[in-house]
Amino acid sequence: MIPTTDAPEIGPSPPSSPPSTANSRRNSIEDYSPVSPLNPQFSPHISPLSRRFSSPEVLTRCGSTNPTIPRHLQKPQALKLRPLAFTHQPPLSAYNGTPRRASRPLSFSSIWAPHTPSATRGDFFTAAHSEDNDAVSGFVDPPARYHTFSPAKKRRLAYLVSLAAVFSPLSSNIYFPALPEISRDLKTSIELITLSITVYMIFQGLAPSMWGPLADKYGRRPIFMGTLGVYMAANLGLAVGKNYATLMVFRAIQAIGSSATIAVGAGTIGDVAKAAERGGLLGVFSGIRMFGQAFGPVIGGALTQYFGFRSIFYFLLISAAVVLILLTLFLPETLQTIAGDGSLRLSGIHRPLIPLHPAPGPPKGRVTSPLSFHTYLTSFQLLTEPDILATLLFGAVVYTVWSMVTSSTSSLFAAEHRGITAVQTGLLFLPNGLGCVAGSFATGALLDRTYRAAAARFRQQHGLPDGTELTQQLHPAFAIEHARLRGTAWVVSPFVAATAAYGWAMEYHIAVPLVIQFVIAFCATAVFNANSTLVIDLYPSKPASATALNNLVRCTMGAIGVGLIERMNAGLDEGVTFSVLAAVVAASCGLVVLEWRMGPKWRRRRIERGEMTKKAGGG
Repeated sequence: MIPTTDAPEIGPSPPSSPPSTANSRRNSIEDYSPVSPLNPQFSPHISPLSRRFSSPEVLTRCGSTNPTIPRHLQKPQALKLRPLAFTHQPPLSAYNGTPRRASRPLSFSSIWAPHTPSATRGDFFTAAHSEDNDAVSGFVDPPARYHTFSPAKKRRLAYLVSLAAVFSPLSSNIYFPALPEISRDLKTSIELITLSITVYMIFQGLAPSMWGPLADKYGRRPIFMGTLGVYMAANLGLAVGKNYATLMVFRAIQAIGSSATIAVGAGTIGDVAKAAERGGLLGVFSGIRMFGQAFGPVIGGALTQYFGFRSIFYFLLISAAVVLILLTLFLPETLQTIAGDGSLRLSGIHRPLIPLHPAPGPPKGRVTSPLSFHTYLTSFQLLTEPDILATLLFGAVVYTVWSMVTSSTSSLFAAEHRGITAVQTGLLFLPNGLGCVAGSFATGALLDRTYRAAAARFRQQHGLPDGTELTQQLHPAFAIEHARLRGTAWVVSPFVAATAAYGWAMEYHIAVPLVIQFVIAFCATAVFNANSTLVIDLYPSKPASATALNNLVRCTMGAIGVGLIERMNAGLDEGVTFSVLAAVVAASCGLVVLEWRMGPKWRRRRIERGEMTKKAGGG
């Protein structure tokens, strides 16, 4: 809670302060607003403060004992922003008109103090989003959470980045029906060719951990272009490759290029979406992406049967080129350290060639700290947080079992139904893919509904105005974990039952295991959506890095599972195999119970630890 009377409690006192010429120009806040941080009747939940400038990420960076007045509570033209400054700068008069940097970190007054009229609106975002250590800030809310994009524009943005994200599942599944022909063409055993799937999944997990931090540092748009360029080069190498070694190398490079689109796309949505709409937009993102899961094997089977397996990679190359052109033409930069809240005019590589909604604001200069090894380690620090680790592990277990069901489809059905063609093999994957699409769209809307219901109850219980944005720092008592995990039992229960029945159903009509596959895929995708949304909720300042870490844990465990499933089916009856996997998922539900009971406490301790660390560091 923000103090209501004692101004010194808002932030630590500086060791020394320059002559406060800024204070003499401040206006009394009571002249402009009946509620204020200096007014005994002040409430931090009043709508103006609860929007953009009330985050303690700003309010606790206080460089003096007398906080300045937020811009939105002052008379028009009363205050101007300072020019870009990563450290506290005293007034120019203190240095005889010659500005220079001081050693103090960014302070509250360095953002709000009156200064030269040449400052622009974009300076706030540069200062507020400077290269902070998230371990120090407690992995909590960034200062600005609102975005000027309309809901319709946010959805169009989700559609656009989803087109790029399609290539990750598409590249994996379009490959399955072609395995026998690739084995014959390269004169290599089917077991060795299947290892290329494992290699793809390993690099699918590792690569986003490299691209995600870069996207959180340098922007979404240039990383999209770079990763799609790598992907196109890999497809060209696969199309002309003549031996097994070439296949393995370029499958790894293909995974490096395609998998990053998921992390960067989720980061783009995290940039523009509030918590109340994040689940729905991520559901759209996941649903469109899963069309690659649904129709990839069908397309791959048809291309393999009529044009040969190399036509698959030419198809992917051409498709990626089309999507890259669309992103170059229409995708704007959304990273807030570059684009602010969407009102700043973009330039250079961050500006689309055909901006559909040009921003009226002035362009903004930007200073980026040099790339370091710490950039890549930042997201891995999340693995030390028990609530995030529990969430990641549960999602990874479900993902692993679903991947084992999917990857074993060809071999299981080929053993039971001899003589099926490549096209028919591709059609076998259709129920699984359609279940993923249906689960994504259905649970996306459900996540938004459960969040709004939980948020409404919290506001009513605490007397908050309707529409108050609930953030971790201002409202740590709001259990975001309960809002996202509510109803998980209703999804996991049919998933466990369907997985246990799947292996035994292979003895019956072919329609029975295919229907069960639809149920498995629907429930698994529902878990993935809730899991991914909660991870971004817990780490909203760098959504691309959070998604990359989620992808790393899931794909690493999934690769291990895919490598074991054929051996398990060979050593055990498939009925026993999938019954054991169902038991593993049931046991992992203890992680959900642990997150439900302890997650809010762990999160609050992380926030408190971050605040204490910032204060100990002098601001």
